[in-house]
Amino acid sequence: MSPDALTPAAELMRRLRDGPARTLLDTLPPYDPDEVLRLTSRLRAEGHDTELVAAVLTQSRLRTRAAARLGPLARGLLLTADGLEQATRPAVAARHAARLRAAGVAHVWDLGAGLGLDAVALADAGLAVTAVERDPEVAEAAAANLSAFPRARVVRADVADVPVGPEDGAWLDPARRTPGVADSTGRTRRLFRLDDLSPSWQDVQAVAATAAATGAKLSPGFSASDLPPGAEAEWVSIDGDVVECAVWWGRAVRAPGVSAVVGTSAPDGSSWVTVAPVDDPPPPLAAGAAVMPWLAEPDRAVLAAGLPASLAALVSGQELDPGVGYVAAPEVLDVPWARWYAVEEVLPLHARTVGAWLRARGVGRVTLKKRGVPTRPDRFRADLRLRAGRSAAEATIVLTRVGGTPSALVVRPVGTPGDG
Repeated sequence: MSPDALTPAAELMRRLRDGPARTLLDTLPPYDPDEVLRLTSRLRAEGHDTELVAAVLTQSRLRTRAAARLGPLARGLLLTADGLEQATRPAVAARHAARLRAAGVAHVWDLGAGLGLDAVALADAGLAVTAVERDPEVAEAAAANLSAFPRARVVRADVADVPVGPEDGAWLDPARRTPGVADSTGRTRRLFRLDDLSPSWQDVQAVAATAAATGAKLSPGFSASDLPPGAEAEWVSIDGDVVECAVWWGRAVRAPGVSAVVGTSAPDGSSWVTVAPVDDPPPPLAAGAAVMPWLAEPDRAVLAAGLPASLAALVSGQELDPGVGYVAAPEVLDVPWARWYAVEEVLPLHARTVGAWLRARGVGRVTLKKRGVPTRPDRFRADLRLRAGRSAAEATIVLTRVGGTPSALVVRPVGTPGDG
């Protein structure tokens, strides 16, 4: 097969891009697994071939799965299972596009474009886009998804063969899943190490050394210690889910170093708050120090970026112990990227001691939160030996370190002043 030849899967995806096959797909009823056999029989009876029927039903199922992540955009897309797993949420893709546009580039190479959703956002921001995708089936899907944008094109190529110029922008979303055998849900295994990226981390940095402005979407598990000099890394969450670590180079850099970006969805658009490091972070609690009456838990993006000290500085508090993320504070403040708890008791991290304290107060059910200690929550819960009756009270227990000592904090979730 020549490099430009289409695989059978790509040929089938091309059929779905337009014409009668696309009309059939777009007019299917909402996907219902209980109706698949009946719908399959009806479509076959109408004269549609077996491959096309399977393909449109697969697309219908993927669109239904995609709705939670991609919203209304999912209804008009062509998708693959792996591509959907790595697809960028529209609000996050719009942030990428806005940053590259603000960097002053007119054309962006989307390298390893996948289904083209970042390319859609780039084109929607008014930029010329060349989406580069090696996989022929995925490239066909991307071409369909970008068909409404005359300044966007899709090419099949390897990233190493693309002539990125010094005035170009570049966006890379390296594949982080193993090709080949999938599980029962159609998902392949997720990868987390930089060495496993495709294109490689070395290729990503080579592009960044050439382009005027470069961004790359990496796993939230990216380590700040791997950040190249002069680059910027921002860990991004939306609605409580950490979705990526975006690394920026060149004219796309706003503040070298690390930050966290916390997003909240709303019907009229998403709002974003950036959390940056502080110049003079307060020290964590010392050994034997008393815990202040309120406990703040920062958004997961703030934790991933290693910035709980920024919360501690904001609320005049202290982290319970280096790296655990929980911040003790003297009062509750309205911080949109933190969750608050009232501290009711601080106990040694011994299940027998904690269980006795809980049983004496009629607690029969607990929510366990753990960070910074090796305790297994399921084993700890069993060792509490609580009696879960209808009238039993509930409690939240934080298993962590306080001033270097493994501890169990009995806490109660509370609102913030802005909750009304």
